[in-house]
Parts: sequence; C-alpha cells; structure tokens
Amino acid sequence: MNTEGRVQRGQLAVFPPGEAREDWKIVRALSGVLGRALPYDTLDRVRDRLAEASPVFAAADTVSRAPMGTFGEDGPLDPGTFAYPIANFYMTDPISRCSETMAKCTAEIGVTPKTGTDG
Repeated sequence: MNTEGRVQRGQLAVFPPGEAREDWKIVRALSGVLGRALPYDTLDRVRDRLAEASPVFAAADTVSRAPMGTFGEDGPLDPGTFAYPIANFYMTDPISRCSETMAKCTAEIGVTPKTGTDG
C-alpha cells in the first residue's frame, strides 16, 4: 500500500539469483520449519488471503475512502499567527541528523545545524 492508501501490486522483474527466493516463499518455508505451515503455495493464494483479511487488498490501484468522523471541538479560534514548526527542513530525518556532512551543508546555507543529539 502506498502513501495515498492505494494498493499496488508489484510484478516480478527478474527471477531471484541462485538460491534466493521471493519474500512470500521465505515466510512460507519458515512457517513450515516452525511447525505451523501456512497454506499458501502460490502468490495468487497469498493475495487471495490478503483480500479475505482486508477487502482493500482486492481492489488494486483504487483509493478506498476512509469514513470521515468528526474531530476537534467547537470554540473560538486562536487569534495568534501560525508558526512553521520545522526550523531546519534538511535535517528532519534521523539519517540526515546523524550526518556530519549534512550538518556542514545546512550551516553553509545559513541554517543552524542540529544533529539530533543536542536535545
């Protein structure tokens, strides 16, 4: 499922090299070794089971709308201005925050570097 909530099916581009296997086959083999063999012997059967567990998987490449409930509460709006909560967009992920190179780059463009270890 992608970030839009759309189920996307991947297609096999090349066969796994050597003794490598597709992920579902590895999980299936592991379940057998653990004595709890899953009843899925084909990728189509895995997909069928996914659709049984959650109907959203039966509709590939369509967006399923979630029910929109109520949120928030009635009351006056805050007259204050909105503030952008991110001071340094370039350091929002943990990999960049741990990177000395990214810290130097953001310092070069005038953004105060934060490494994620400074509180």
